[in-house]
Amino acid sequence: MYETIEREGGDITAADMVLPEESSEIARFYADSTVFLTGATGFLGKMCLEKLLRDCYDVRKIYVMIRPKKGKDIQTRFDEIFDGPNMEPLKRKNPNFGSKVVFINGDCSLPDLGLNDEDRAKLINETNCIIHCAATVRFDEKIRTATHINVRAVIDLIQMAKQMKNLKAMIYVSTAFSNCIRSEIREEFYPPPITGRKLLSLLDALDDDKLDKITPIIMGDYPNTYVFTKAVAEDVIKTEGKTLPIAVFRPSIVIASVKEPVAGWIDNLYGATGVLVGAALGVLRSLHGKIENGAEMVPADFVVNCAIASAWDIASAKSINENREKNGKNQFEEEVPVYNFVSSPEAGITWDIYTKLAEKHAKQVPSPLLVWHYFFALRSSRIHHLIAVFFLHTIPAYLVDFIAVCLGKKPMLVKGYQKINKFADVISYFSSREWKFTNANVQSLWKKMGKRDREMFEFSMKNFNWDSYFYTYVRGTRAYLLKDPLTTLPQGTVKYYKLMVLHYVVMAILFFGFYKFLMFLLGLLF
Repeated sequence: MYETIEREGGDITAADMVLPEESSEIARFYADSTVFLTGATGFLGKMCLEKLLRDCYDVRKIYVMIRPKKGKDIQTRFDEIFDGPNMEPLKRKNPNFGSKVVFINGDCSLPDLGLNDEDRAKLINETNCIIHCAATVRFDEKIRTATHINVRAVIDLIQMAKQMKNLKAMIYVSTAFSNCIRSEIREEFYPPPITGRKLLSLLDALDDDKLDKITPIIMGDYPNTYVFTKAVAEDVIKTEGKTLPIAVFRPSIVIASVKEPVAGWIDNLYGATGVLVGAALGVLRSLHGKIENGAEMVPADFVVNCAIASAWDIASAKSINENREKNGKNQFEEEVPVYNFVSSPEAGITWDIYTKLAEKHAKQVPSPLLVWHYFFALRSSRIHHLIAVFFLHTIPAYLVDFIAVCLGKKPMLVKGYQKINKFADVISYFSSREWKFTNANVQSLWKKMGKRDREMFEFSMKNFNWDSYFYTYVRGTRAYLLKDPLTTLPQGTVKYYKLMVLHYVVMAILFFGFYKFLMFLLGLLF
């Protein structure tokens, strides 16, 4: 029972003196707002959709643009997106979330986003916030396809956004490596390799054969069509979107979640996660990279939280700016904000630490799906890496496939390792180089946020514990990517030790054979 305190005008209790819980300004910004979200079938887009529905549950509506698929109606697509352990927290907290979601058929590879007139009108009249996550993230995508999805769609979206009278904020999700040809990347725009309009004109003038032949010339020093088209798209944002309340959001390599929606959530093998899983299973044994270089990566839930908060930040700046417009030039005609969401300025790790933590935690929870003993290393010399690939990937693959053919089975390992080697070559560009990033805008955003917002939309990398994170990260890849629950750990442990013994036996035999061969050669010479 609360103690009663007498005062003039009536009694009050201690309960009356408790301050109300601080509300979330970010959630309040999204309350009664309509959001247009693209890329919701992808990893980040899906996480963004879940987070908005779970913690910004007063949002009026979320228009989700998805590509139509033959034989699949809207309900089927809805079930596909909202199925899985990553959606369970949302279903528990906000079971009626479905009433907030409206699917719209669209396709970023088509002109005008593939939208029909009715849906376009809805978006123009109702949208308050745009979060553009859609992109093709394939590094080996044909330049025509990559340009249509990553550049033309941005141009078309900006033209539509200019017609939105109630637009408060637009976030364009790019990548921290859009300017990877530079050693230092600040939160600013850089000259593009080519303008978006010129690139589209070039594509219109050339057929596929000619375009494929001159793609290396068009791309210049850019390592792949993904970062190339992202660099071009950023210039589109700067030049064509400068009158809008718009920002460029640049996350680095995105890996599993820290804790939301579930700890260790990941649904793809892109980038660093592919390296971790390949090494943990014993199929990836060498990667070209420098162990002393920074491994620039960030957890997915922090990425989503910062992107959502960035829209609030842009809208707040727009509101302040509207009060000043009468006295000067519109802020958004001068500068489009850029947010570099990276880890290195506050909690950087090297590739050496990355590989050691991955090995440490992978060996704690071995999977029955193991192919071989953990035997992975980063090699700074490209030549040493290729030699290792020949002896540790190519020769074993041909040997196993030869045995498979002899047993009347289908050979598969050679083709599998061709894909693995191609993946490793793509990743090596980022593991063998180092960049210096700045993230003052991201840190400034964090400082603006109140206590409640920092709890609900956590993204600060300051004092980030990578060892603790890798505990979750490795277990997440096991559970969500390999679909291998920890209940199989006893079987995995037995297999791990069997493969370890076999590994060292094979190594001993190979070293002995090499020694005998060397002695034989020396005997012939002397």
